[in-house]
Amino acid sequence: MPSTVKGVIARSKGADVEVVDVLVPDPGPGEVVVTVEACGVCHTDLHYRQGGINDEFPFLLGHEAAGTVEAVGEGVTEVAPGDFVILNWRAVCGQCRACAKGEPWYCFNTANATQKMTLTDGTELSPALGIGAFIEKTLVAAGQCTKVDREASAAAAGLLGCGIMAGFGAAVNTGGVRRGDSVAVIGCGGVGCAAIAGAALAGATTIIAVDLDERKLESAKGFGATHTVNSSGRDPIVAIQELTGGFGADLVVDAVGRPETYEQAFYARDLAGTVVLVGVPTPDMKIELPLLDVFGRGGSLKSSWYGDCLPSRDFPMLIDLYRQGRFDLDGFVSETIALDEIEGAFSKMERGEVLRSVVVL
Repeated sequence: MPSTVKGVIARSKGADVEVVDVLVPDPGPGEVVVTVEACGVCHTDLHYRQGGINDEFPFLLGHEAAGTVEAVGEGVTEVAPGDFVILNWRAVCGQCRACAKGEPWYCFNTANATQKMTLTDGTELSPALGIGAFIEKTLVAAGQCTKVDREASAAAAGLLGCGIMAGFGAAVNTGGVRRGDSVAVIGCGGVGCAAIAGAALAGATTIIAVDLDERKLESAKGFGATHTVNSSGRDPIVAIQELTGGFGADLVVDAVGRPETYEQAFYARDLAGTVVLVGVPTPDMKIELPLLDVFGRGGSLKSSWYGDCLPSRDFPMLIDLYRQGRFDLDGFVSETIALDEIEGAFSKMERGEVLRSVVVL
């Protein structure tokens, strides 16, 4: 029998979110129902609410989540009822051209649940990133569940499901930061601070945090930044060059995703250095760079999709680092809130007051 549970939806573009009754089907073949224990409030959810992703309203928001498997459908072997899991939006298919090349972190055919969750009147919901986790129970594809050690709190573990993995992976997986490297991170929200933490774990010796907000720069120090630059009053390109012997950083991560920050990242890297874009731009944004500079500076310009992560590999590894006291997941949790406080959490996010608000159910 379908379950009727409370969930948070965005009914139309720009409208305040609502807590409503949602019907969650029993899991079908290859599907899993998860009792959600905690879900982070990510900027992507705000993009959905604002119509910045697509117009397939109403959306069931939330995707940075952890919880317990309640029931599994036919053919599911990856997880079983009672397993503690982090939800992910890269359930790899194992068969597409990326998977066939041994690069499943680029999987081009990721899976979602086949059945739809609905409102009580039958209106189908579009789950954010194929998950929809601002809800007491959610229906996902089995591959979207990654089993991890329950020693981590759900509030902290769930954040690996999106922003923290994206930032960490941008530095470590995509950027390939190495021992002794210099790294600059532009934008020090949750994603940027995770990139800083990843760079520190990988052994970078100069880690420069760049932001307009002193509160975020202070947070960045706690995750391993060795230097901070407030770009509201100082040219970040000049500052990064000064802090790297006049050369620029080996790796610059743009965790904002705006034309001006990408240009800063491009010119703040050393010759043959690497730029990684992990901040998500809007469809209208464009950038113009002299092609001679693109050629003459060499190096790599990369985009990082979900931190180029493989959840089955990376989530357990990061939980192990957390258990060892080497990766401070708890430090990303600014506050815990209830389902009916999400609209206020969006406002705090926009004002830069939190790294992550986390809904605890």
